[in-house]
This record gives sequence, structure tokens and C-alpha cells, in this order.
Amino acid sequence: MGLKVLKFGGSSLADAAHFRQVAEIIKSEPQRRYIVASAPGKRHSGDSKITDLLYKCYALAADEEDITEVFNEIKGRYNDIITELGIDLDLTEVFEKIRLSVLHSSGRDYVASRGEYLNAMILAKYLDYTFIDAKKVIFFKEDGTFDSEKTNDILRDRLSRCDYAVIPGFYGSMPNGTIKTFSRGGSDITGSIVARAASATLYENWTDVSGFLMADPRIIDNPRVIETITYKELRELSYMGATVLHEDAIFPVRYSKIPINIRNTNKPSDRGTFIVPESDEVSDCIITGVAGRTGFSSITIEKDMMNSELGLGRKVLQVVEEHGISFEHFPSGIDTMTVIVSTKALAAKRADVLAGICKNVNPENIFVEENLALIAVVGRGMVKAKGTAARVFVALANAGVNIRMIDQGSSELNIIVGVDANDYIIALKAIYDEFVK
Repeated sequence: MGLKVLKFGGSSLADAAHFRQVAEIIKSEPQRRYIVASAPGKRHSGDSKITDLLYKCYALAADEEDITEVFNEIKGRYNDIITELGIDLDLTEVFEKIRLSVLHSSGRDYVASRGEYLNAMILAKYLDYTFIDAKKVIFFKEDGTFDSEKTNDILRDRLSRCDYAVIPGFYGSMPNGTIKTFSRGGSDITGSIVARAASATLYENWTDVSGFLMADPRIIDNPRVIETITYKELRELSYMGATVLHEDAIFPVRYSKIPINIRNTNKPSDRGTFIVPESDEVSDCIITGVAGRTGFSSITIEKDMMNSELGLGRKVLQVVEEHGISFEHFPSGIDTMTVIVSTKALAAKRADVLAGICKNVNPENIFVEENLALIAVVGRGMVKAKGTAARVFVALANAGVNIRMIDQGSSELNIIVGVDANDYIIALKAIYDEFVK
């Protein structure tokens, strides 16, 4: 296999023991050439992530409080790693520069980014790889959006001039040279960006789980690992709350059709999950995964001959849009239509939204139902399998769960059902058991 880009999360680089583990993984294959590093995560349940400590330092300084204790804790974490690895690296001047930057309000993003910056410097030294500062190769536009093409051109050129390199994740630079970070978990995005620029054949994302799970392990005991999932399936499950990979990290590699392999640093022999552009791989399970979220409300509009009234749906959604609310789903019938929205987003604007809909479409009846949960049953195999929807509905009926909404995409990639939030866990378990156990 050709060139590989690897990203290691904070749990994979939390201490010196994990650094050694990571180095062994990297050195085991010469194709593993470009490495993206996160800031150190927690070493145990009572520990703190370095990024959280950096944010704490920034907040203390902003309130003109003493940062010494917290900053010394940060320095101690890094110095312990350096000492235990036995590498010749003195970060005294770097630490002092960061401390002064915190005290002189150099910016929240700059402070937060130093976790990745320092960890990548240490990893590069330990591996004897080139260190590439993300500030010099990853760029944002004036409006704060990621500048993908400039980044790809400059990063590709920089990578072409070194065989092996470590790049800190999570941040880049604005046109004026100041640091800007991606959202939390943004090292996943950096890894994807590097994979695209390097024309990698595989992007390995190393974390503390052995792949993407078919269901939430907090609800389902020991859910199965998904062996292969397409980008579209991952998007559907991520949208409904399933989290392993930062959602925005999909797009750079999807653009170049580079597969992603989710791997477990603590169990490197596990195959993990492959995320691919397309797959004809046959699984013994029709569905790929099931995920859901609570906290939704439905706005239902009833009006005779609704289907023949031109532009009615547009008028309803226009009201929702004008109040800054995104709609989640839009199931409809001959004389009814329902708009599913976030309960939190609707709460403060409920009266105005209902009044606006009444003014725009003059419905015979309009009402709101709250305490709704949405569950997505996702799988590329569903399109060829007869009776999948029936199995979902029967499973819920047998579990005593009433379905309050049904929505199926035209691609037949997913079936979304709405249930009472009080039935959410029961419903999720019932669907999983029907298809997996």
C-alpha cells in the first residue's frame, strides 16, 4: 500500500508510555510518513486535558488572576514526557513565550493551539521527523472560513520536500498571521487536510476505540464494531449523534476519495473501521448502524386540500427561516405537514413562529408537540432488502413504543422514526436487537 497519513488523538499521546506505543505503530510501516498530533489528553479519570488547562489559564489571565499553578501543571506534563522519553529537548524558552502571550492576551485560539504545538514538537524530536508548524501550511480566509485550495497547494509543496513529518492538529493561521483553531476535535480535520495534500492512499485515525460502533455503548452493551461504512452512512449517523470522528473531517478526504481507517492505539492489531467512498461489501447485517437524539419538537399544520395549494410548504419554511431556526425533517400528507425542529431553538420564539405560520398559510389547525426523540436506522444494504421498514415498526410495536413520525430518504439509505423521548432508550435497544442479536 502507498503513503499513509496518521492522526493520533489526545488519549493516544497522554504520556510517555503512550508516546512509545505510538512510535512503535508508526515505525512498523515505512508507508506511515506524515503524522498529525493532538494535545495530551487525560491519563486517568481524575486527570485534565492539556487543552482544558490552557483554556483555564486564558480565563484566569483575563480575570487578572494568577496563572502560575495551572501553567506549572502544563509545563510539568510536557517535561515529564520529555524526561521519561529521554530526549534532548529544552522547551524553557517556548514555555516562557507562551506564558507571556497568555498574560498579554495574545488570543484564546493561540493559547489553545499550544497544546498541539508542543506535543507535535516532542513527537517529532522523539521520532527524528521534520516538525512542520501548522501555522505555515494551513490557512483561513478573512471571514474565518477554511481556505482549502491555498492550504492544499502550500501544504502539498511543503510535504514534497520531506519524507517524514509531524504536524500539530487543530489550528492554522489567518491572513494577518494570527492563529485560528478549528472547533474542538479539530485535529481530525487537520489529519484529513494532510491526507488530501499528500495524496495519501489511506488516512489512519488512531484513537481509544477499535472503530465505529453500530450503536451508542452507553445504551447498548458491547455493540458490534462496523467493519466498513461509506461516507454517506457516516454522515447520517454522525448527524444523529454518533461520534468517533469530527464530522467536518470527512470532507477533505471525501473530495479525494481517500479511505479513513479508525484504529485503536491500545489494540493496534484490531482491524478497526474503514470509511470509504462506496462499498459493495456484503455484511451479515442489513443495517450499518442506529443512532438518535432527543430534544425535538414537531409543528403540525392541518388544512384541507393542502396538496393543491401552490407554495404552501415554502411559506411555512420561510417563517421558520426568518426566526433563525433550522428544520430537521419535513414529513407531510395530503392535508397535513409537520416541521421537526430543535425544542431549544423553538422555545423562545414559539409564539412568533406559530403566529407567522398562521398569517402566511391560514391553517385550519396548528399545534406543537414536544418531548420528541429521533432515531435513524442507517444502512446501504437496506435498499436491496425487502421488509426492512416493517422489521423496524414491528420491533417498536413489540417493545410497546408508539411511532409519532416516519421519514425515509429517497436514497433509501436511512429510515428515521420519531418517538416519545421517554421511549428513546427502549426504542433504540429494540431496533438494535431486531437487526443485530
